[in-house]
Amino acid sequence: MRVSISARHLAAICRHAERGYPHEVCGLLLGEMDQAAGRLTVRALRPTDNLLADEARTRYLIDAESYRAAEREAAAQNLDIVGFYHSHPDAPPRPSEFDREHAWPAVAYLIVAVTRAGANEATSWVLADDRSHFVQLGLQIVGPIPEPVSGGARDA
Repeated sequence: MRVSISARHLAAICRHAERGYPHEVCGLLLGEMDQAAGRLTVRALRPTDNLLADEARTRYLIDAESYRAAEREAAAQNLDIVGFYHSHPDAPPRPSEFDREHAWPAVAYLIVAVTRAGANEATSWVLADDRSHFVQLGLQIVGPIPEPVSGGARDA
């Protein structure tokens, strides 16, 4: 299975991570899942607030109303919620134990590593069926990568 995302959408996630640094930022991935082709395609993003203000350096939480709003938005566009994204400030883009304990099966988790210098690496994951670990997914970036602007931020 691989996640296909436009360079423009990935740049928007990176900008969100850079603006939120040193805290984790989060959002939802809207798109289409094609099991037969082994591909999940991201068509839209829905950035959300991180409700864990006291723990935002290492945790994130998306509220139920933001999730419901994303469901309505996805349905209006003939899409589904296919995953979540979040950042890992000053840490590798690998799922944490907290991420595993709170993950849902059958959806993608896109994680972006971010430092004071900017976002630098993205990976995608899915929770194993037995919930014991994550399985890394391929990440296919489609289209031209926008040029960076000052401060490490990317412009889409």
